[in-house]
Amino acid sequence: MPSTALELRHLETLLALAECGSLSKAAARLFLTQSALSHQLKALESHFGAALVEKNVRPLRFTAIGQRLLELARAVLPQVAEAGRDVARLAQGHAGPLRIAVQCHNCFDWLMPAMDAYRSLWPEVELDIISGFVVDPLPLLERGEAELAVVHDKPDARPTLAFSALFRYESVALMSPRHPLAAKHWLEAEDFAKETLITYPVPDEMLDVMKHCLTPAGIDPKRRTAELTVAILQLVASGRGVAALPSWAVGNYLERGYVVSRPIGRDGLRCELYAATSRAGAEAAYIREFIALTRTLSLTELRGVSAL
Repeated sequence: MPSTALELRHLETLLALAECGSLSKAAARLFLTQSALSHQLKALESHFGAALVEKNVRPLRFTAIGQRLLELARAVLPQVAEAGRDVARLAQGHAGPLRIAVQCHNCFDWLMPAMDAYRSLWPEVELDIISGFVVDPLPLLERGEAELAVVHDKPDARPTLAFSALFRYESVALMSPRHPLAAKHWLEAEDFAKETLITYPVPDEMLDVMKHCLTPAGIDPKRRTAELTVAILQLVASGRGVAALPSWAVGNYLERGYVVSRPIGRDGLRCELYAATSRAGAEAAYIREFIALTRTLSLTELRGVSAL
């Protein structure tokens, strides 16, 4: 039998496979290539002399041996994580507050479930969201008025701040199924020129489609604004204009056929989200765990996101 030993990373792999349901999604969650994860799984199967997952079965399904190891992962990994939190508390003292500033309206769709899951792990943390979206939340970190900020795109180097990748997502064009643009396979910048663009009431630099597509092309369409995602989609479904939103924010509406989506550009409009903290905050265990938990839940649960 090969000498490969069962390690915590192997248990993490099995748990990711079970929760994500596929090699590709599990690999993204673990920041591995699909090839590396597949190699790790094959090494484990060689070690135990038996398959851990059933071959050519979709969705992914564990064998009896794989199930037993999965039971071990589900029992051991929470204990390891809990011990790590206890050690951090002893070494660093009690956790401080965690005030979060967000740079986008629809971040709340995935931020709230992450916060809810986090509370049971760090009940002593004073967890709060700074009211409303903030165009530039980084000065709040620098002034000590927030401990974490969710920002679009990684900004230029800021010596006092640290940035952790959350995930990459696709911003898609949305229109009524009866809109003439629905006949196209994807939309170019010029397709927006004569349309009414329905957006949140925020500056252009906060809108993915403007920042990365329309403004560079010199296109400034007519605007109509709405505070809520559901209001934007209602206007789109009624043929009052078009919109561009993250694919994970509109999945239910697409499935019900209220609106249709098209890629922006032949290859789609890919955007990124980062968690920003102070340098000291980046070393705090309770903040690091919040970022890791948020990233894991997003990669597992959100439609159309991928690892950075």
